[in-house]
Amino acid sequence: MRDLAVRFLGHSTVRMELAGRVVLTDPVLTGRVGPLRRVGGPVPDAEPVDLVLLSHLHGDHTHLPSLRMLDGARVVVPRGAGEWLRRRGVTRVDELGVGEELVHDGLRVTGVEAAHSGHRWGPRSTRGPQARAMGHLLEGDGTCVYVAGDTDLFDGMARLPRPDLALLPVWGWGPSLGPGHLDPERAARAVHRIRPRVVVPVHWGTLAPAGLVRAPGRAGARMRDRLVAPPREFAAAVTGETRVALTEPGAEVDL
Repeated sequence: MRDLAVRFLGHSTVRMELAGRVVLTDPVLTGRVGPLRRVGGPVPDAEPVDLVLLSHLHGDHTHLPSLRMLDGARVVVPRGAGEWLRRRGVTRVDELGVGEELVHDGLRVTGVEAAHSGHRWGPRSTRGPQARAMGHLLEGDGTCVYVAGDTDLFDGMARLPRPDLALLPVWGWGPSLGPGHLDPERAARAVHRIRPRVVVPVHWGTLAPAGLVRAPGRAGARMRDRLVAPPREFAAAVTGETRVALTEPGAEVDL
């Protein structure tokens, strides 16, 4: 992984430099996402990007204001979501399905399974756009990165090519988790199936409902704990040869 540089920008947003190209995952580049506020790490700059990988349509992963800031980037979206995004001002869009491949200069992107709702408004809604949630395998210069997106455990994790680096979610943006997510213990079980050389815990420590971090009593204390503890609980639970590169939002990953 000598030619790979990675910065964890917060939540599920990771900037990678690989094979001479810049890749951004699920970009959130603002201080707020609907009712959520950025409470960890600085607001990232909208730097030039070659390729954007979107895992699913939820607002904290497909964030339209952030996508519009990345004018000129090629945006790879789950199959079925392209026209919806084009109508909202994201013009350079390519669709990718699970099991399909896309080549961008020296990079190869493969769509892989994810166990998560693909509906824009969550698992209980029947109105609005729907496209299957997914993860990605990113390959270039002999390096393989698994970008999980949002997911729970699924059997196919054990059949993925063994990656050099995995980006795994270990929490979310609130005091509790809904269905289709990995908590620290389940994320550690995912590591056992995937067996990456290095894993970076993501999807934590960045966003929270407005006002909840400063709330008194148990609710505020729980939120403050969940902004800090999940990646450390995850690191303590990981066994075997995989190295956990615990990285604070906004920081470079030590590979």
